[in-house]
Amino acid sequence: MGHFLIADSGSTKCDWALLDSEGHARTFCTAGHNTLLASPEETAAHIADARAQLQPGERIDAVFYYGAGCSTPEINARMASALESGFGAIRTEVESDLLGAARGLLGHQSGIACILGTGSNSCLFRDGRIAAHIPSLGFILGDEGSGAALGKRLVSDAFKEQLPHSIRERMLARFGLTIGEILEKVYRQPAPNRFLASFVPFISENIWNPYLYSMVLQEFTRFFSRNVSSYPGARSLPVNFTGGVACAFADILREAAVRKGFSVGSVTKSPLEGLVTYHTTLLR
Repeated sequence: MGHFLIADSGSTKCDWALLDSEGHARTFCTAGHNTLLASPEETAAHIADARAQLQPGERIDAVFYYGAGCSTPEINARMASALESGFGAIRTEVESDLLGAARGLLGHQSGIACILGTGSNSCLFRDGRIAAHIPSLGFILGDEGSGAALGKRLVSDAFKEQLPHSIRERMLARFGLTIGEILEKVYRQPAPNRFLASFVPFISENIWNPYLYSMVLQEFTRFFSRNVSSYPGARSLPVNFTGGVACAFADILREAAVRKGFSVGSVTKSPLEGLVTYHTTLLR
């Protein structure tokens, strides 16, 4: 096996690892991509961004792509075809970002794997496959504990005057957004989930405030209650997390877990390192 690419793509960013025949890895990052929502032109541009990171003469023999929105065989087949055309790879596999998270977090072990990033998701992983899955339902109907859910709560509380005055004023001064601009971005412009998740750094910077701390704790508690608690034997298994939101608020995440009777295992910003190990082992 020559060079092969591994991609872990969320809606906000995509992490890539290029491995050579000796197992040496080089990583890079491009903008995120949601295969379900993207047009063919946006998919082609996404692949072109990754190709631009390659060195002249680097030939890609295989691509293993784990992506947001890669949720049906039809969608995955279209993405696989686009990757094959874009990279000229002999072997192309497309799977959900959730399976990527599970493989990256757990390898060949059993447990519960969760994503807390722009969106949220979870599964029970056993015998190398997703054995049970509570659907995320997206940021309108679900995505509890995600960046989009936290941003939605912050914005709503700000304009409904629920936030403490000092935090509300700090937020409005920081972003300078009117109600009209907020509604435009959420209801009319593309990727409202990414827009809402863009407030997470502000929440993190001001997490010392009891109101914001409680808000994050409540969202994580809802994530455990509405997702993790439904898996058989969940309280006897480690619950593992990957994603920027999980990392940013890892201590609060563990507090929420204890309150609901769960045990948190590993918390990583990205599953990419684990995916490199997983695929390197398989391809030897």
